[in-house]
Amino acid sequence: MVPVEEHFSFTGPEGEVSLVDLFHGRRQLIVYCAMLEPGAAPCQGCSMVMDNIGHNIVHVNARDTTFVFTSPAPQSEIIALQKRMGWHTPWYTDHGRRFADAFDAGKGFAVNVFIRDDDNRVYRTYFTTDRGGELFDTNFRLLDLTPYGRQETWEDSPEGWPQSPPFEWWRMHDEYDR
Repeated sequence: MVPVEEHFSFTGPEGEVSLVDLFHGRRQLIVYCAMLEPGAAPCQGCSMVMDNIGHNIVHVNARDTTFVFTSPAPQSEIIALQKRMGWHTPWYTDHGRRFADAFDAGKGFAVNVFIRDDDNRVYRTYFTTDRGGELFDTNFRLLDLTPYGRQETWEDSPEGWPQSPPFEWWRMHDEYDR
């Protein structure tokens, strides 16, 4: 556990909040630093994560844990995307990527886990990025069970099996042909 000494503030639908506020009164906090820059198209991979969170959030909350997204996009853009996609997971604006930069997201994404004590001191207990973020993507775990797998070129598949480069097949859930 590493103490978080710096003060971080975010903007949410309810206005300015602190890192402690993101806990929503719970002891544990999972923060997914998403790739949604101001004025930019949403990241399809981060969007798949949000799709996979769905109603799971209530089960996580029941275990004294809060899950939130952060990104540099303003609340107006975040709320519009949430409405379009039907997402309800809390999502906060990280001004200038200050939090993301401090907690290893860089220009990509990161997952950080925190715990707070009775005095509201916050400690970072876990971090992952890159392939570690797949732990939220049920769709990958389901595809990994099938004979063709994810059908991506990195897989060791027999000749003639369908494959495409990673990331190219990903879409926002409302952009697939149904």
